[in-house]
Amino acid sequence: MRRVDTRTFEQLAEPLPDVDPGVQGVEGDDGKFCVLRIFAYHATTGSVGGMAGLRERKKAETRAALGWAAIHLTAQRGYDNVRVEDIAEAAGVSPRTFNNYFSSKAEAIASRHLDRSLRTAAALRERPAEEPLWTALRNAALQQFTPGPEVEAMPSPAHAQWVTGVRAMLAEPALQGERLRATAIAEAELAAAVAERTGTDPATDMYPRLVAAAASAAITVAMQHYLDSADPPTPIERLITDAFTQVAAGLPTPAR
Repeated sequence: MRRVDTRTFEQLAEPLPDVDPGVQGVEGDDGKFCVLRIFAYHATTGSVGGMAGLRERKKAETRAALGWAAIHLTAQRGYDNVRVEDIAEAAGVSPRTFNNYFSSKAEAIASRHLDRSLRTAAALRERPAEEPLWTALRNAALQQFTPGPEVEAMPSPAHAQWVTGVRAMLAEPALQGERLRATAIAEAELAAAVAERTGTDPATDMYPRLVAAAASAAITVAMQHYLDSADPPTPIERLITDAFTQVAAGLPTPAR
C-alpha cells in the first residue's frame, strides 16, 4: 500500500484542546477547513479497514458505530427528530465523544460514504498488479459492502420501511454539502490510487480523475437502483458488478 506523506497535514492533524488526537470534528462554518481536517484525519491514520494497533482500530470502530447510528436513527425518525445525544446513546458513547469525531450529525451521516470510498482506494492499491483496472476497481468496491459489527448490532428494518427513510434522509438539504465534501475527498484519493496503478499523473492527465469519477458514479447509481428495487431487493453486490461491467465496456447502448 502506498504510504501517504503526512508532513503536509501535521498542523491540521493536531488535536483541538482536550480531545482525543486525530478524531475530532470541525468547529466553525469554514467548509474548506472542514475538507482539509477530514482529509488530514484519513491521511494520518490510514484506511479505516486497515488501521494498525488497538487504539486506531477502536477509533475506527467508534467512528463506524456513530456513523451507522446517525443513519439508522435518521432513516427511522427523520433528520430533524434526531439529536447528537440520541446518536451517541445508540452508539454507546457520550455526546462529548461524538463531538470528538464529528462536528454535526450531517457529517456523521456522510462519514459512512466517505470512509467506504477511502477504503475502496486503499483496497485498489492492494489488488494484484496483473488484474485489469476495472476488475480491480470492482473488486475493491465490493470488499466494502460486507456489513460490519455496527450493522449487526443495529440491523436495518424491513426493506420498504428502510428505503422510505433513507430516501427522505438523502433528500435532506442539510446533508448535501457534507456529501459533496465527502465525494470530493474520496474521488481525489481514488484518482491518486488509479494514477499509481496506471503510471499517470493527475496533475497533467485527465485519465485518473475520469476513472475515479466514473467508478464513484457506478457505485452511486448501483445504490440508487438498490433503493428502487422491489422487495426483496436486488443484491447490492450484483448491482455493483453490473454497473462496473457496463462502464468497463464503454457503456454500449443496450440491445432492444
